[in-house]
Amino acid sequence: MNHLPVLPILVPMFMGAVLLLIARSQMSVKRSLSLGATILQVPLALILMSQAGEGIGVYAAGNWMPPFGIVLVVDRLAALMLLITAVLAVGAILYALRGDDGLGRNFHALFQFQLMGINGAFLTGDLFNLFVFFEILLIASYALLLHGAGSSRVRAGLHYVLLNLFGSALFLIAVGTLYGVTGTLNMADLAVKIAEVPVADAPLVGAAGMLLLVVFGLKAAIFPLYFWLPKAYSAASAPVAALFAVMTKVGLYSILRVYTLMFGDDAGMLAFMAQDWLWPIALITIAMGAIGALAASSLNGLVAYLVVVSVGTLLAGISIGTQEALAASLYYLMHTTWISGGLFLFAGIISRLRGPRFASRLVPGPEMPGSLMLSGVFFVAAVSVAGMPPLSGFIGKLLLLSAAGSGMLAGWLYAIVLGSSLVTLVALSRAGSTLFWRRDAAPDAGEPLDPLRMTAMLALLVSSPLLVVFAAPVLEYLNATAAQLLNPDEYIQQVLTLQSFAPGGQP
Repeated sequence: MNHLPVLPILVPMFMGAVLLLIARSQMSVKRSLSLGATILQVPLALILMSQAGEGIGVYAAGNWMPPFGIVLVVDRLAALMLLITAVLAVGAILYALRGDDGLGRNFHALFQFQLMGINGAFLTGDLFNLFVFFEILLIASYALLLHGAGSSRVRAGLHYVLLNLFGSALFLIAVGTLYGVTGTLNMADLAVKIAEVPVADAPLVGAAGMLLLVVFGLKAAIFPLYFWLPKAYSAASAPVAALFAVMTKVGLYSILRVYTLMFGDDAGMLAFMAQDWLWPIALITIAMGAIGALAASSLNGLVAYLVVVSVGTLLAGISIGTQEALAASLYYLMHTTWISGGLFLFAGIISRLRGPRFASRLVPGPEMPGSLMLSGVFFVAAVSVAGMPPLSGFIGKLLLLSAAGSGMLAGWLYAIVLGSSLVTLVALSRAGSTLFWRRDAAPDAGEPLDPLRMTAMLALLVSSPLLVVFAAPVLEYLNATAAQLLNPDEYIQQVLTLQSFAPGGQP
């Protein structure tokens, strides 16, 4: 009996519960438990990636067979997202150990519950349980966003909570509608039932599908639903903002999963025309994110708008929908998640070095300890995130532009992506010159450079050159992942024939 697929959910769930029970224990104990549970996610994800390379794994919770029971499905995409989240979480938790976890109560328990919700969203094969895991990660994120003092966090938190409560209500309406028409919420079974839906019920199912797009678009922060993200991410503490870098990817993952599986080419009249709906939204999202980055007044805000740019770029690849475009998008997703997380940690380090008066605001400030080294790190990160050679951002954008082919649509993509890269480069150049070259005569009570915080930040930023060095095996895996997504028959067959499997979902 193979219980590995459920461990990425169970480990943070039980660890979060334990951390709540020992909330009054010494911080060193809570830190050790939380760090151990987070690091464990990395080998778990690697093992699941290895198994997913051999075939799709299905785990039936309680040995209840689909479509009636709840299943977890480990395919190449789910395993990849688990690894991306695990690496990001390790960097965030290492940074938090140096005092950010003490700004409020139960940081480590909330961090684990956040991981539980994110991992569950990637693994679940049931639409209602996707809603459940969304709510788990959102509830944890509400508290983590408010972690620490500050009126700006309260304002951003209230905005974030209200929008997501509205999104959750729409999600429930969409789920209820699909269940009322099809009688199932298992995503593989829904793929079969939607393809066979009567003509009279097609408008209702189509409306539910569009509601889901609105919900996932809100989570992913696409235009015009992205306005909550810059304020929320820039107000959060550095490790929380770093972990939030994967939150938008949960929404994009949901779009990719639902609209290739349930509303894919086999859905007949309900086949989702991604290019018609997502293509213009993607281009506008890129443009608005770039404009926001140029206007940002703090390094945190600049990085937050760069997350919006990355969302639009990923959405453009998803809307093209070919194997090459999806593989390019997945490569860019790995790059942007880790680099954005590292930049949020970098902004936290800069804020501490400059003191509370200057923080990460893009104004001249006092000279910082280790400024030469920090300016070099920022230069490398800026080259990567702007998409310049020879780092991973350049490879990701080059692959995406190559997959766009030729024609008017490709011309728009070239113009918007390259134009946004130029604007991003200008914004980052201005930020770097202000932070590291311009000086203010008035000193401030900043902190010394912390080696562990630097290690956590560099652990994420070093992913960019590593993705270049290991580009060949990474792209081989991603091409196979894209091919698997575009051929959902294997997914459907593995899930719906589970009754012939042994307990735990293995043959």
